[in-house]
Amino acid sequence: MRVLQGIAVSPGVAIAKAMVVDDQQPRVTRRFISRANVDAELKRLSGAMDLVAEQIQASQDEVAVELGDQYGAIFSAHLQMVRDEKLNESLIDSIRYRHYTAEYAVSQSFARYIQFFERVPNPFLRERAGDFRDIEQRLLNVLFGADAKKKLAAKQPSIVLANDLTPSEMANLDRVNIRGIVTEVGGPGSHSAIVAEALELPAVVGVGANLRDIQTDTMLIIDGHQGRVIVSPDEETIARYEKEVEQQRQTKIRLRGLRDLPAITTDGETITLMANIEFPHEADACIERGASGVGLYRTEFLYLGQDCEPTEEDHYQVYAKVIRDMQGSPIVIRTLDLGADKIFGEDHPPEQNPFLGLRSIRLSLRNTDQFRRQLRAILRASVLGDVSVMFPLVSTLHELRQAKMLLSDLMEDLEEQSIAFNRDLKVGIMVEVPSSVVMLDRFAREIDFISIGTNDLVQYTLAVDRNNPDVAALYNSCDPAVLRLIQMAVDSAQKAKIDVTLCGQMGGNPVYTMLLIGMGLRSLSVTPSAIPEIKQICRTVSTEKCRELAARVRDMDNAWEIKRLLREHLRQLFPDEA
Repeated sequence: MRVLQGIAVSPGVAIAKAMVVDDQQPRVTRRFISRANVDAELKRLSGAMDLVAEQIQASQDEVAVELGDQYGAIFSAHLQMVRDEKLNESLIDSIRYRHYTAEYAVSQSFARYIQFFERVPNPFLRERAGDFRDIEQRLLNVLFGADAKKKLAAKQPSIVLANDLTPSEMANLDRVNIRGIVTEVGGPGSHSAIVAEALELPAVVGVGANLRDIQTDTMLIIDGHQGRVIVSPDEETIARYEKEVEQQRQTKIRLRGLRDLPAITTDGETITLMANIEFPHEADACIERGASGVGLYRTEFLYLGQDCEPTEEDHYQVYAKVIRDMQGSPIVIRTLDLGADKIFGEDHPPEQNPFLGLRSIRLSLRNTDQFRRQLRAILRASVLGDVSVMFPLVSTLHELRQAKMLLSDLMEDLEEQSIAFNRDLKVGIMVEVPSSVVMLDRFAREIDFISIGTNDLVQYTLAVDRNNPDVAALYNSCDPAVLRLIQMAVDSAQKAKIDVTLCGQMGGNPVYTMLLIGMGLRSLSVTPSAIPEIKQICRTVSTEKCRELAARVRDMDNAWEIKRLLREHLRQLFPDEA
């Protein structure tokens, strides 16, 4: 039995035999055509491009029907790539002037795009290399006469192992027998990871070259919560995970009954459970799972896969939809949280360290035209419901004041134009860098609320890139330094009498619920699917017991021992599910 560590991108457990998917890319050799055949070869290329565009459109329609329009939009970006003028000029020139075959022209042209994106430091933009591989594979399949619509099928319950899976391959997965996905490369921002989570398929990516040693039919277990792949597990391990799978199934059924019940501790303390969402249609999941509101509405997807920046009206329409669908519940809209390379594309020189570079509020304050459009849309939408605005990655008071000044200017503009907005719009910040925690007493004088973003707070406190498989194991939310910073943030917010919510992934992990309540948190924002389980814990514990646990944790200095203690308390709460 071996345990491989990767990056968890889609939760859940899968137990099945391995199905190794080889690189399906046809081998392309350099071949030439005669001058007399150039026109015919160009016609062949044009026909292949048209057919691939039709295939992509079909994939978009299929995914949109099953998962929603926003997931289908992944393929609209592919359509734009196929129709890109520069790409098409490159292909045509390779055939017309170099007399390459259409297959070799495709191979050479796409190789340049793929290599460019693979060198980009930003992990999100780097993932786009996979999109170009996907289109290249489709084109070569058509040119070679292969069946591009062939589904990735399995004859028995299987876990797919691959170097990587393109969005097209994900869309064509056999939904009956494929139980999980493991890849050598990839990260949380890849389209494949997004689709896997939407399909509720356990997935672990970034496992590395160790995956190549595994043969088809090898028994595997995927632990999509911990990012683990267990190879050739012994009977005891299989039995343990089979029990976990069955318990999760039973728990899911039982928790549906909690939907309309409040999250109140046994001694009467109310815990507000809100939802983190990315797409407007997720409001339905929030209502279905009994969310008290949207604690974090990410707005980045408005910018992804687009040729141009979204207009003020684009922003307004999606905000208005969520506000309407949430039926009066509070909604916190976070302004843009992307890096400059995504907004400016190739015009922006690669940054040596994009995580410390021009991103989030820094980028918005640099690109004020874009920022103004988003803020105007939020202000206009603020009259439709209980809306707040939140600025991400604020690290200095100067940044906050600049953002608020721009917001104030826009309010005056709207007043002059007789456009309605909520003058009392609440303003908050994401607390996700150590500097904002240390200075929170000063920040608190100028804001209405904070939301603790643990994903970045852990990353910046421990100097660990969680997308880097070489150091991802060092990323630990239980680290005493991280917990002290969270406690400092909670204490400062309470002293200043402003609202505090925790909206990072830590809040959606049941292991941490008792600790976070014990540290004083009374509001959590988590993925909609996590709400029932977190609510169950809230309704089972007392604040006194939670405070006792937090006090014990404060005296500990080892992250692994802290996590062990938290897991033990969770097992004591639900022994039948341990």
